[in-house]
Amino acid sequence: MYGKNIILNSIKGVTVLLCVALGTMLNVWAGGDNPTQFTNQDSILNTRHNLSQSTMQNGQAAQMNAFRNDYGGVCVYCHTPHGASTSIDAPLWNRTFVNNTYTTYDTLNSSSISSAITQPGVNSLTCLSCHDGTVAIDSIINMPGSGQYDVARQTTSSDALLDAFQPAAGQTRAGDHQSLNAGTSFADQSCLVCHNPAGPGDASDFTVFVIGTDLTNDHPVGINLPISKLGDDFNDPETSRGNIRFYDADSDSRPDPNEVRFYDTGDGPEVECTSCHDPHGVPLSVGASQFTPSFLRVVNTGSDLCQTCHNK
Repeated sequence: MYGKNIILNSIKGVTVLLCVALGTMLNVWAGGDNPTQFTNQDSILNTRHNLSQSTMQNGQAAQMNAFRNDYGGVCVYCHTPHGASTSIDAPLWNRTFVNNTYTTYDTLNSSSISSAITQPGVNSLTCLSCHDGTVAIDSIINMPGSGQYDVARQTTSSDALLDAFQPAAGQTRAGDHQSLNAGTSFADQSCLVCHNPAGPGDASDFTVFVIGTDLTNDHPVGINLPISKLGDDFNDPETSRGNIRFYDADSDSRPDPNEVRFYDTGDGPEVECTSCHDPHGVPLSVGASQFTPSFLRVVNTGSDLCQTCHNK
């Protein structure tokens, strides 16, 4: 359950519902999450972001072999130690970047918007490279184990390029490379063909993860921190380090994984997807092995995540 149709209150028998959308949607349970075979603890290996599916049970990982190249590793679906992308300024980035234009929240002309909104910054684009559903999940630049590096894969996702992969031992080449979303160039090869509420077998519902290129029903990204309203409608993230301004919960002057932050990539500090989410997983508490649901930096029990920024 990911913050979808959450019952907030009941007044005179009328149930008040709120759909909260923050990137991949907020989970308001302390320990709840969508059904998964992964334990969501210890490392990214045990989370959905392990696209090799190596820890799936009962042969379920093999079911994915027809739909994505199994490169025999976890990190490679996003990162590479050599030959990283020069098309996007992300750490050792190995995924295809197609430079989409997104429909942003300001197009709704909401009177509540008090800050400028630009196109998503790099700290959102890395997430959207999967979650906007326009690029196959296995579309990477530097394919491991076979020495296959192709600069064209920096900005082009195609079956022909992905089929060039020659698997080594422990790897598998897919016959049908899928993206997360339907309605794209991979429309007939979407993960949602199976991962929908009526999907076959044990396929989890991925509908909530498919953000698309229309971002108007999600928390704004690329939106400036409203400096003029700090201390009033918004709490002040008083600590800065590099291009990050953050809420320093433990006063160590370092943006820790469990601390919400804003990124300045030239337009001032802005909210991005990774302001609230850490794709590698965040322990529920110091020393804990269990991760927060939905890769959240702060669990949203009692709207704790929302009220980290919003003074309401």
